Amino acid sequence: MLSMSKMGASWRSAGSTVAARLFLDRQAEFWMGELDPVRSLGELRARVIEVIEETRDTKTFVLRPNGAWGGHRAGQYTSVEAEIDGVRVRRCYSISSAPSEALVSITVKRVADGRVSTWLHQNVRAGHVLGLGAPAGDFVLPSPTPDKLLLLSGGSGITPVMSMLRDLAVRNAIGDVVFVHHARSRADVIFGEELADLAACHAGLRLVLCLDDDVSSPPGFDEAHFAKLVPDFPERSTFLCGPRPLMDRVEGLFGSVGASDRLELERFTPSLPLLPTNASVDAVHIRLGHSDRNVVAKGHGSLLEQLERAGERPAHGCRIGICRSCKCLKQSGTVQNLVTGEVSSEPDQEIQLCISIPRSDLELDL
Repeated sequence: MLSMSKMGASWRSAGSTVAARLFLDRQAEFWMGELDPVRSLGELRARVIEVIEETRDTKTFVLRPNGAWGGHRAGQYTSVEAEIDGVRVRRCYSISSAPSEALVSITVKRVADGRVSTWLHQNVRAGHVLGLGAPAGDFVLPSPTPDKLLLLSGGSGITPVMSMLRDLAVRNAIGDVVFVHHARSRADVIFGEELADLAACHAGLRLVLCLDDDVSSPPGFDEAHFAKLVPDFPERSTFLCGPRPLMDRVEGLFGSVGASDRLELERFTPSLPLLPTNASVDAVHIRLGHSDRNVVAKGHGSLLEQLERAGERPAHGCRIGICRSCKCLKQSGTVQNLVTGEVSSEPDQEIQLCISIPRSDLELDL
């Protein structure tokens, strides 16, 4: 057996080796970033190859990810990281390209108060480097592909279902597909020309555009009109993404005919309204165990907002409880879920910072 002194020397040697390796890895990471900002030993980054103007308020960003990208499934999303005014922010966007394509595309609609979408539209050009998150989401086509499909979308909700359609086209798997898309006008139809070309090339694809400015049909989603357009919709495996009013009405229609199990949805807004956030204790002491910091959070708002006001920069994405980028372990204390209203004091519980408000002092694994 080794003596205690020899064991100590062995541990010190191993520790020195690990420290040296960490130092070398950091040096390698630094110089790789200096030579080519896309290259990284562990971080997922992508260079913008092309920016395509789809409509007056929507652009597609064509990206070449580095080797850390492991591929995606049609319908999934990724998070995009950018530095805006000295602060790193993340937002989630659906991937609009097919999985088989060498390049990856995200299609972003600029919204009036959208900090990241506006920044992307105004600043990002070919050659720019963006941070990415691993692809995620279970809004994907099953395998094998269902015999009868309905792809239903509205506005920018077309992006994940367009990825599905492109994937089907590449695999020559468009058998019986109905694609119904809602938009304000023909000029607002994202991917309009490509959709028309795909419908012309594939006999199994029927494209239906529902335009608000078309006087021959009711504006928005109308249940009776939709049933005439797609009379066999209860029999079709349906994938839906779009504005909340559209999705709520489609959900109601499918439920009324007993076809809810045929409907898959991708939501980018909370399914339940957020509770008021103005009720909060005066000051909350938050212990951040991982970083060994103590924070005093004051005022109202979600934990994410309060931590940001206190100078912290926790990871986050959608800020509405969808992407789960801000999840962390609550080791002790009480929080309330803004979506469900549930109050929990259970220790070692996973929470989402963006939809949780503090109800007592907390200890978080951040």
